[in-house]
Amino acid sequence: MKALFPHALTTGPVTVRVSVSYLPEQSEPQRGRWFWAYHVRIENDGDQPVQLLTRRWIITDGRGARHSVEGEGVVGEQPVIQPGASYDYVSGCPLATTSGAMQGSYRMVGADGLTFNAAIPPFALIAPAVAS
Repeated sequence: MKALFPHALTTGPVTVRVSVSYLPEQSEPQRGRWFWAYHVRIENDGDQPVQLLTRRWIITDGRGARHSVEGEGVVGEQPVIQPGASYDYVSGCPLATTSGAMQGSYRMVGADGLTFNAAIPPFALIAPAVAS
């Protein structure tokens, strides 16, 4: 699992795993735009279902500028994850620099009505060096 998802963090019953890929075909370095896709797997190791309510990302570019993104659900969904199950999605992040980083959290609610934040592990966004 570590090879597929090198970044992982567990909060209570929820483990969030992330892998990231630079997408040269969607990047336009000559226009100052670099693009990454990230694949997230959210695992429920608890004994009750949990639902993802909201997300909060902190995106830092290569110049150190921080940008916060908050909203309901992920990719238009607020998935319920059963005990022992996982939920996967893929999204993307453009930057105006060749590198950066992302981290954040998901607001979750258990079947018992208690809410908690599941941490998203920090991960780097690094474009490969290209000889000009």
